[in-house]
Amino acid sequence: MLKKIKIYGSILIILIIALVIIKKLTSDEVGDVSLGMFTLKDIKLNTMVDPVVTGVTCHVASVEADLSLSDPSDSSISCRQTGEITAQMLAQIDKSKSGEIVFKKSKSIFFKSMKVRRIYDAQSQTLMYLSYATKETSGSFKHSLSTVPLWGTKAYTTQQVIIKN
Repeated sequence: MLKKIKIYGSILIILIIALVIIKKLTSDEVGDVSLGMFTLKDIKLNTMVDPVVTGVTCHVASVEADLSLSDPSDSSISCRQTGEITAQMLAQIDKSKSGEIVFKKSKSIFFKSMKVRRIYDAQSQTLMYLSYATKETSGSFKHSLSTVPLWGTKAYTTQQVIIKN
């Protein structure tokens, strides 16, 4: 019986190590800042290229707690034009008021996640990227906003845009 426990324990440890290695190799993490010597929390910096508007890169900072079942909901986002943005790209995006999710990251085993949603503001010809947590924390849904104006890109149009409410 003791031999079986050792074998199963060894297999479990190997699986956990393999999962950690795979997560690190497939990660979009570009930075990791420790919050101190006596805490298990770090600020993780992730990069995300918009899958449709590939000329936009966003960087998201969020707190992650090692050995915790749930990470804090706080996050910050900053998006910039890092390449060409064309009218063809804009034609492919969801232009509804709620936009579309372009990035999602689990923050808990209890269904909490951090999402980044792209919303197009046709009147000002600006792409808005909203980072938010899907679970209320301390009476508030944590969120952050960054915008990328289309001025100076191939997607910018000089025609007056009329929006009907």
